[in-house]
Amino acid sequence: MSQPQPQRTGPEDARLSAWMAAAQGGDQAAYVCLLRECTGMIERVARRKGVPADRIDDVVQETLLTVHRARQTYDPARSFTAWLRVIAERRAVDLMRKTGRQALRELHAPLAYERHADESQARQVEPGGKLTEAVARLPPGQREAVQHLLLQERSLAEASAATGRSQGSLKVNLHRALKSLRARLGQAR
Repeated sequence: MSQPQPQRTGPEDARLSAWMAAAQGGDQAAYVCLLRECTGMIERVARRKGVPADRIDDVVQETLLTVHRARQTYDPARSFTAWLRVIAERRAVDLMRKTGRQALRELHAPLAYERHADESQARQVEPGGKLTEAVARLPPGQREAVQHLLLQERSLAEASAATGRSQGSLKVNLHRALKSLRARLGQAR
């Protein structure tokens, strides 16, 4: 026994369905018109689902991407608006779930940021300290990588230009230096 096919809801649905059928056949102009028309409908679905106003554009984008990826699965004999509405509802729910998961992990506490000490200032290398001595005992290439990339906080490109060494060489030397420093400072504890 076959399922009854949903009927089109009116001339607008017939027009959208015709554009989608043309787009499936390769008509770019019809596809552009179709996607423009879909935007308002997707926004209404997102609002109805309770998507915050600042995230509605995200639902629109995700829905249009899904329509693009699944355009060949659309059956022109069926209602286009119903097909689009289901996709938009699912993308809205996906976004709400994602937003909910992020809210559980993130903490919005502006005062905590103001009271939090800037650790980059606290980690300055003290002259004559264990770290300074350990860095001084590194081979020249490794010491140079540590000084430029970590202590002076230069980018790989800047350090490469300053030292005349390749970025790959600097990465290798930094990796080896950090491994050596961990070993030396870990034993000194």
